[in-house]
This record gives sequence, C-alpha cells and structure tokens, in this order.
Amino acid sequence: MQRALQILEKYWHYTAFRPVQDGIIQSVLEGNDTFGLMPTGGGKSLCFQVPAIVNDGLCLVISPLVALMKDQVNQLQNRDIKAIALTGSIKPDELIELLDNCQFGNYKFLYLSPERLEQDWVLERIKALPISLIAIDEAHCVSQWGHDFRPSYLKIKKLKSHFSKIPFIALTASATPVVQEDIIGLLGLENPNVFQKSFARDNLGYFIIKAEDKLHKLHQILQKNPESSIIYVRNRKNCHEYAAQLSALGHKTTFYHGGLPVKEKEKNMNSWMKDEVTVMVATSAFGMGIDKPNVKTVIHINLPENLESYYQEAGRAGRNGEKAFAVLISSPSDVIQAESQFISVLPDTNFLKEVFVKLCNYFRIGYGEGINEEFSFSLNQFCGQYKFPVIKTFNSLQFLDRQGVISLSQEFSEKVQIQFLIESKEVIRYISLNPDDEPIIAVILRTYPGIFDLQTNINTVFIAKKANSTEAKVLNLLEKLKNLNIVDYFSQQNESKITFLEVREDDRTINRVSKDLQRQNLVKKNQLEAVIRYVSDESNCKSKLLLDYFGEKNPDDCGICSFCSNKKSQKHDLGTIRTEILALLSEKEMTSRDVAAVFPVEESEILKALKQLLEHGIITFNTKNQYTLSKK
Repeated sequence: MQRALQILEKYWHYTAFRPVQDGIIQSVLEGNDTFGLMPTGGGKSLCFQVPAIVNDGLCLVISPLVALMKDQVNQLQNRDIKAIALTGSIKPDELIELLDNCQFGNYKFLYLSPERLEQDWVLERIKALPISLIAIDEAHCVSQWGHDFRPSYLKIKKLKSHFSKIPFIALTASATPVVQEDIIGLLGLENPNVFQKSFARDNLGYFIIKAEDKLHKLHQILQKNPESSIIYVRNRKNCHEYAAQLSALGHKTTFYHGGLPVKEKEKNMNSWMKDEVTVMVATSAFGMGIDKPNVKTVIHINLPENLESYYQEAGRAGRNGEKAFAVLISSPSDVIQAESQFISVLPDTNFLKEVFVKLCNYFRIGYGEGINEEFSFSLNQFCGQYKFPVIKTFNSLQFLDRQGVISLSQEFSEKVQIQFLIESKEVIRYISLNPDDEPIIAVILRTYPGIFDLQTNINTVFIAKKANSTEAKVLNLLEKLKNLNIVDYFSQQNESKITFLEVREDDRTINRVSKDLQRQNLVKKNQLEAVIRYVSDESNCKSKLLLDYFGEKNPDDCGICSFCSNKKSQKHDLGTIRTEILALLSEKEMTSRDVAAVFPVEESEILKALKQLLEHGIITFNTKNQYTLSKK
C-alpha cells in the first residue's frame, strides 16, 4: 500500500485514502475480484485508477456514460496519465488506430462502452492487449433489477473466461441487496471481496415538505439557507422558469440542462462552482462530476423516478461534512404527474411490436431482410407519420437498441428553438396584416405559452399537422419571421441513424425480448412506488427509510430529518393555535403565509385552525384576501 499512497499523493495530492477506498485498493492489488458499493462522492474512480498505475499494463474500464468517460479521461490526461476512450462516434478506421495505440503506446487506461464488446473484432483486439485490471463502473447496469439495466453489460462475462487471472472490480453508487447479488453472479466474479460504505449521512437531513405553492416554499428555504444550493426540476422548461422567477425574487441564480450549448453549460457551471451565483436550477442532466463541497441544500421540486437517483442527487449536499439539507417539496398532484412522466410513457409489448413493424415498413424492409442496413432517421417525422407519441416511441426504440435489435445513434438533436422578440399585441397586429400565416402562428402560441419569455424547443411536425400545413411551410415561416426580427430562431437538424442488427422477423423478434420489457416495466413501477412510500410515510425517520431500501439496517433515528424534527418540536393543540392567531389578527390583517411565518408549527396545523375559525364566523376575508376578525 505504500506505493499506492505515493501515487495518490503524486497525482491527486492527497495523503490518505477515504474510508473503504484503502480496503478495496488492497484487495485489487492482491489480485482478488472485488465489489465496491460506495455512495456518490465516495471516490469510486480512485479504487481502480490507483492500483492500475501501481501495476504494469493497461486498465480496461467499462462505463455506460460517454460524458463520464470523457470527463475521467480528461482528468487523467491533465495529470499526465495516458488514457483513451472509445466512444460510439469514433469511425472504424480511427478505432483501429486507437486500439493500436493502446497495444503499443504505453497507455494506462482504455475506456469503452459495454456496447463495444458486442463487436467481435473489437473483443478480439482487446484480448491481445496487455490488460492488468478490468473495472466495471456503474455496475448496477448489469442487473435486470437495477434502475438502468443495459443488456450489453451481460457480454462482460465473456472477458472473464479469457482474462481468468486478471482481477475484476465492479463499482456502483446505488444497489439494493438483490441487485448486488445479481451483479456478482452475472459478471462471474470469483469469491469477490465485498466492500460497502454505509449509506448513512450523519450531517445530511432529509426533509419532505408539503406545499401547494412550491415557488413560495423555495423562496422561504433559500432565504433561510442562502448558501450554495441545487434545485432539481422536471424538464428544461421548468429549469428556465424557476431560474427566472427566483432571480426576480432576488436570488443569484443560474441554470443547467442537456439542451444548452456547451459554452453556456460551462459558463453557468463555473459561475456556480466559483460562488458567483448561489442557486443552480437543473434537470437530472446536472450531476456527473459534480463535487462541490459547500452545497448547503439540494431541493427536488418533483418526485424523482427512483430512490437510487434521488439518493445520488440529494447526496451532493454537505460533502464538506457540515450540516446540510436534502429537501423534497411535495404536493397532492405529484403522484399523478410522476406516473404520467415515468410510467405512462413505458411501452408495452403490443406498442413495441407496432413501433418495430412500422419502423421496418418506414424503411421498406421486407420480412427476413434488413440486417446491417443503415438509414438516416427523424424521430419527429416518424412519429408524425404514424401518430405515435414521441417519448413513448423513443423509449421503445431505446429498448430495442439496448436489446441489440437495432443500433440507434445518440445524436437525437433535431432541435428547432424559437422565442418571440415582440409583444403579443404586436404579433396579433402582424397576423392581421398576414392572414395566411395565422394558422401556424396560432398553433405555436397555443402549444407553447412560455414562448415570449424564453427559447423554447418546438416540434415542427406536430405544428404542421395541427395547422393543416407541411413541415416545410412551418420552417419557411420561421425563417421569414426571423428575418423580420419577430422571432429568434435556431435550427439544428443533426440526423440520427438507425442500423438494423437482425433480420426482420416481427413476432419472433418481439416475443424474444418481451420478457425483458415486462421486467423493465415492473422494475420502474416498483421503484416509483418506493418513492411514493418514502414521501407519504409520516411514521418513520426519513434516513432510516432510505437505509432500509438499500438493505442497511439502522435501529436509531437520524435526529435531523423532517420526521425527527417534527417529533422533537413542541406540539401545539388547535385551541392554543386559534388563540394565538386571534391575538395576531387583533393587531393587523394577515394572509395564511404571514401567519405561518410567525408560528414555529406545521403549516397544515395553522391552516386547520384558520379553517375552524372561518367556519365559526370568528374570522373572515377582506378584499385583499387577508384574514381579519369578524365584525360583531
């Protein structure tokens, strides 16, 4: 371990390993298969990077995320460590050259996606490399019971039979006991040493706060905790809206989502990392490589898809060891919205078959034909032609991609963004002078109400259909409006590609993968149900609920979550609260928010007391929607 510590200090400038890291590294250096379960921020990458540098040879790293691979390769290269990543966009000729470099260029790390292992010639080239360690990152993707199953991960076991004397290390930040067992079995790990860092975060308080007006509650939380924070929202539109609203309320705010240009992402990220702004409003795209120690609060505005991702995102708070908060703001409509977002868009077997058959017809592929044929593909046009819902269709294609039926390029960036630069009354004036343009403009205004406030992604196929027009006419009109300085218009038509990896067999193809589809859908439904139970459970410590989900038993309450805080706080009876409210209203009229800001009790108790006073005619509303004492 002395050599490992020297490398840690030389390249990473640390003098000691974190808890669990040292045990994992020692196990790998001794040549053992190793499994590491380390929550977000635990330093997983060092567990294979350090022993790989200690030993001679090349470390093969299998990772499902292109962005994560690029980030780790850049970090290694910045430390003068030779590393390379074989991402999906690399052409075959270039791929051969890069593999030659790995064989003869003294590289230490080769990163690739699990899908690369499905290419037999790539697998054969890998077998010829001087590999000393094989690391499987995000290993929960191996398990069909994991939250991000990738069938291509199952190919990794092929490497085990060839590199039987080379240690394998599997790492993940989130895996239930069932998933852990699945990973070890499916990777063929031999008597692995298993290391697990506790999921408990002693300094992090998990809070569930019920509120109808989420913006107001956000404002209150940020006023009380003005330090660095992250706010996770459902989509890009919410990202812009909440960022604008919080800025208007006086908070230094920026935003981040997958649709931003790279330069804007970097600018916004850097301003937040340097504390030039304190609030980052983001979608789930914000996460990879985020290790800011002084994040005080992570707030979720909507229900997450699963507790695995929630734990990872919430865990970005309090990494400096100081007290921090993970807050989930909940309202009664959240469950319906979450089911609509995560469950209703899951394809069933019949829909999957319909999409596959129509896809083959779309490209005129006959039965028993199509293998290795490649086509340019527009998702919006395909969905428009067959009246398919876009997200559900994309999920179907993505599932077929992961099952190896098709290969779907990741360049789904058919973007058309517009924003009106003139006021709505000026748009109406334009329409009156140009009545032929009215149908298309009217559809745009009805479909995208925030289009005057921010750059908005629009679906030109959908607009054309609703306006009884064509996509070409929609695009021509947008270009015309841009030239007249009526809209800011941006179009980026990077065509995606679909390659058919099997011959067309319709029923046989879909029947073969239908069990995996049913299993995937069941996993996602069970995971959302676990989220709903976590949010709605008012009888148990929130930290204990999370620990129990991940198979970790802890008999003690955390003492700092919303449940524990409510249990500790002094309970007020309704009679006392009513008396206090009347005393306040005898001095001045107040809204329920004003009253809640004064009382250190649950808002629901205050509302209950106000309702009773209203029903008995003791208080009433004035013209400003404030509570006031009734006139006797």
